[in-house]
Amino acid sequence: MKTWLLELLQCPGCHSDVPLSLVIEEESAEEIIAGSLRCGECSKHYPIEAAIPRFVAGGPTYSENFGVQWRAFRTTQIDRLAGHTLSEHRFFKDTRWPPEWLAGKCVLDAGCGAGRFADIMARHGARVVACDLSSAVEACRATEIDPRGRSAARGEIEVVQADLLALPFKEGAFDGVHCAGVIQHLPDPQRGMRELTRFARPGGHIFFNFYEIDPSTRFQFFKNVLRRTTPNWSMPALFRFCRWLCRTLFLPSFIMSRIPVVRFFNRFLPICSVHPSGIPLRQQYEMTLLDTIDWYGARYEIRQDHRQVADLLRQANVIHVTSAPGLAWGIKADDPSAR
Repeated sequence: MKTWLLELLQCPGCHSDVPLSLVIEEESAEEIIAGSLRCGECSKHYPIEAAIPRFVAGGPTYSENFGVQWRAFRTTQIDRLAGHTLSEHRFFKDTRWPPEWLAGKCVLDAGCGAGRFADIMARHGARVVACDLSSAVEACRATEIDPRGRSAARGEIEVVQADLLALPFKEGAFDGVHCAGVIQHLPDPQRGMRELTRFARPGGHIFFNFYEIDPSTRFQFFKNVLRRTTPNWSMPALFRFCRWLCRTLFLPSFIMSRIPVVRFFNRFLPICSVHPSGIPLRQQYEMTLLDTIDWYGARYEIRQDHRQVADLLRQANVIHVTSAPGLAWGIKADDPSAR
C-alpha cells in the first residue's frame, strides 16, 4: 500500500471525517507491506497484509468462489500476460471513455477480480484503486506487480479488499467509477449501484456493465437447473464438473460458432462458449472454462433492466445518463438540483 491511498480512505464503520491513522510494521522503499489502519473516532482497526489494506472480517464470504476462480485463472484475461487485446477492446467499446481521458485520472475499479480492466486503465496512465470483497485481491496484486509487458507511461494500481456495499472511501474521491460484470452478483444490486455513485466526484464518469434481463435466458434449461445447487458445491467439485462439461461440449460449441445459421443456439448449451476470432483454440477453451465456472459458482445472479438502471442513476444525482442492454453510463452532477 502506498501512502497516497490514505487521502482517499474513510472508516467504513462510522464514516467519520477523522483521517485513519497508519501503523507501519513492515515496509519497502516503495510501499507499506504490513501494518494497520485505525479509526480515531470508533477505534476500529483494519489490517494491512501483503501490501493490501483489508476492510473485511476474516472467513469466507458469498463472493469467495470468485476468489478461488481468479487465483486459478489469474492471467487468462490480462492482455499483456495472455498475448491478446480482448480486454482493452472491450473496455473502450463498453465504457466509451477516450483512452486519453484516463491519463492522470483516479479511478475506482469496483469488483476488480484479477485486475483485467484495472490493468488496462493503468496502462493508459490512470491511478487505479482496484477493490474486491474476495481473495481475488491476491490475484489482482500479483497482476499489478508482474513486470511482463509493462509500459513506461503506466499508472499505479492500489488494491483494497472491501465490500462494495460498505466501501472505505470518501465521497467524491474518484474521477471515474468503473464496475463491470459485478452488479448481478451482489445480494442487493440496486443498493450497490446507488452506493457506488457516491464515490464519483462532480463531473466524474460512471460506468456499469451487468447481466440484462433477457427472455431467452428462460430457455437456458440446463444452466438454470444446475444453478439450483452448484453455488453450494465445493470449488474442487465445481472445477471438476465444469472441466467435464467443457471437455464434452467445447468442440461442438466451437463448430456451432462458425456456422451463422446455428450460432444463436450456442447460448442454450450448459457451457459459457467463448470463441473470439484470432485466438488460439487452447485459449478459447481456457476462457470458456473460466466463464463456465463463473456461471455456476456465483451465489447470486440478479439480472437488471437497463432502463430501470438508468432511472436509478438519475435518482442518484447522475446526469447525461444513457443505457443499452447490459450497460449504463452517466456523469455525476454538481448538486441534486442539476439532475
